[in-house]
Amino acid sequence: MKVLHVTPHLGGGVGKAHAAIRSALPSKIEQTFALLEEPRDRRYASLIERSGAQVIVAESLDDVARLAGEADVVQFEFWNHPRLFECLACCAFPAIRSVFWSHISGIKSPLIPPGLIEEAMCFVFSTSASFDIASLAYVSDAARQRAAVINSGFGFLNARQRKSVRGPKPTVAYLGTVDFVKMHPGFFDAIDGLADDICVSVWGAVDPLGPVVARAAAMRHPERVSLRGKTEEPLTALSDADIFFYPLQPDHYGTAENVLIEAMSLGLVPIVLNNAAEMAIVRDRETGFVARSIEEARSLLQMLLSSADVRERISRNAIDFVAENRTPRQSAQDFMILWLGLLSKPPRYCDFRAAVGASPDEWFAATQRLPGAEWSPSDRNDVQRPSKGTLAHFESVFGRDASLARLRR
Repeated sequence: MKVLHVTPHLGGGVGKAHAAIRSALPSKIEQTFALLEEPRDRRYASLIERSGAQVIVAESLDDVARLAGEADVVQFEFWNHPRLFECLACCAFPAIRSVFWSHISGIKSPLIPPGLIEEAMCFVFSTSASFDIASLAYVSDAARQRAAVINSGFGFLNARQRKSVRGPKPTVAYLGTVDFVKMHPGFFDAIDGLADDICVSVWGAVDPLGPVVARAAAMRHPERVSLRGKTEEPLTALSDADIFFYPLQPDHYGTAENVLIEAMSLGLVPIVLNNAAEMAIVRDRETGFVARSIEEARSLLQMLLSSADVRERISRNAIDFVAENRTPRQSAQDFMILWLGLLSKPPRYCDFRAAVGASPDEWFAATQRLPGAEWSPSDRNDVQRPSKGTLAHFESVFGRDASLARLRR
């Protein structure tokens, strides 16, 4: 069976997920990954290649169409990347068996265009929380029944056998996006409000002149937070921690939250806020703790600092849960079943352009509002730097397109 994956790139969580899944797939599955832009980081692409798959940078959209015609199944690795929307709208795809694997939840902006869910032969979410998104109200019952969930976040292999170093005083870690676009600003309030003096290691790239550094410096107890910077070795970064403090903004776009699952697989006790994606992973008071506010998160953190028995019980549960429910083998098996099921169906033509629009402004707007809603300047995701999927990102790719300028008015 030949599977073509159409993806903007293989960096970050998408590349990490496919590198893990590829290692669990049988060799008879011939995978080709067609990248829509030159990769900035080839780490995961190289791992995928070493596992027997082919990774190429498409020379043109005609090249993508040709590869799609040669494949048994075409899987689109979906998120709100400008190049992917351009491909969906402008590529002359032949009749294909189409699958979308969404690496955004669609709960908040960026939204998943309902037309893509309708057009796809199968639309796969990477979190069960996506079954509650507003986009599903705009699709047929048949399209909803074709939707599925396959996890893209996995724990560290053999974590059960790993023995973490535990000191006499519990330690706390955060690893991920150190930016208030995702990290909840109340993170520092919770740490500041603890009765105990502790050291919290914060791992992730951070702007030295940005608001996170300023907020940390303004703490009453700034010595409690250590900004450790970006790490390529999360296993090492988390190895000495006992508690994973991971409060995120309620409107973040994450799905599988790889680092949360990785931390749980190592036995760190997670504390998260009651956001849908995190609640789809953490079972409150069984495999971690779900707080309804930053103040409650602080109280839970205070309790864990003084409750070794609770930490030990939740730690064991977290390790077991990930080992039983979040493995590459399971996701590989789920995709095998899905792809084999599609082989019994004839390929068909898909009108992706009708689903996402014909021009860059329509492509961006499709990620910001549902069908029938009027455009508002507040929808424009007005970030000056070209962060993933923002209007500035679309402008950096299609800078000469006049349609995007209209969204700034």
